[in-house]
Amino acid sequence: MKKYEGTQDRKLIHAVCNKCGRSLRVEDGYLKEGCFSAEAVFGYFSRKDGTTHRFDLCEDCYDEMIATFQVPVEEKEGAELL
Repeated sequence: MKKYEGTQDRKLIHAVCNKCGRSLRVEDGYLKEGCFSAEAVFGYFSRKDGTTHRFDLCEDCYDEMIATFQVPVEEKEGAELL
């Protein structure tokens, strides 16, 4: 999970992988390593109706997760890294 400081100009102060618990490297408000962030909003016809789940995974835990998929993730090379 990512933790921010301030309400208007939110500055990232800490990030941790929800799966393994490892602290991710944050310097001067910027995440300095790969991190997968997800947010799922559950609506009608869901057992979690009206709830939102958020989590962050380090790159290793993300790789472990997608290795279990029956249908591989779609991969596309980007022309520019942001």
